[in-house]
Amino acid sequence: MSKRLPKELAFFLASLLSFSLIFYFLLPQAQHPHTQSRLKAQKTSRLSYLALGDSLTQGVGDATDQGGFVPLLAQKLQAAYSYQVDTRNFGVSGNTSSQILKRMTSNKQLSSSLKQADLMTLTVGGNDVMAVIRKNLSDLKVSSFTQPARAYQKRLGQIIELARQDNPDLPIYVVGIYNPFYLNFPELTAMQDIVDNWNQSTEAVCQKYDKVYFVPINDLLYKGVDGQQAINTSDDDSQVINDALFDGDHFHPNNTGYQIISTAVMEKISETQKNWKN
Repeated sequence: MSKRLPKELAFFLASLLSFSLIFYFLLPQAQHPHTQSRLKAQKTSRLSYLALGDSLTQGVGDATDQGGFVPLLAQKLQAAYSYQVDTRNFGVSGNTSSQILKRMTSNKQLSSSLKQADLMTLTVGGNDVMAVIRKNLSDLKVSSFTQPARAYQKRLGQIIELARQDNPDLPIYVVGIYNPFYLNFPELTAMQDIVDNWNQSTEAVCQKYDKVYFVPINDLLYKGVDGQQAINTSDDDSQVINDALFDGDHFHPNNTGYQIISTAVMEKISETQKNWKN
């Protein structure tokens, strides 16, 4: 014959069970660390950012050796949109538009990354301009750039189309070129015209494509930080430098210059990001 629990004990156990169920459903439950991590990952959007180009993308002149404006832009994207940014930097110093185009067809890692990219920046054109300068150094004219600019425009279009071959909605931000010689040679007004004309050529190509945006930087850099036109570096005031450029060559941006570039690109992204998925 089975033994029965005393009524008082049975009532106590039933009450205890009832209170346990109430506390279980009403009190907040602590989440397992792995569960918390998964929930956080679900709330964070991943962004694959591909940077393609020349020395500006590689980050020549960046004293931190972190990649110039590219990591700075990634940080801004994360701060502004809470993206988890995965960055791929394919910048190679000295590359012309022809060399960038060639890499896009021969570099398998680059081709694969382009297919997965959610955002692309492109720095191109500066070395094309320098090639024309070297070729026509003894008799340099604004007209010397007319034909090379047309050929460059064609290659730039090919770069854009190849980047989107397997990723047709890829947003692309093309960074313009700047005049690094202005402060030392302000009398060379032709150089400023050359840079302006080249940037106009780049912008004209960008305007032919949806979600391809031109980012001008010349006005932000050619006179130095905040447009300071002269920073004397010698007792006789004979030498001036651009304080947005790298001391080692007075040609590439320094850390401040790259910060300026990243801000300019981010401002353009903020203006246009709403169009990415449209």
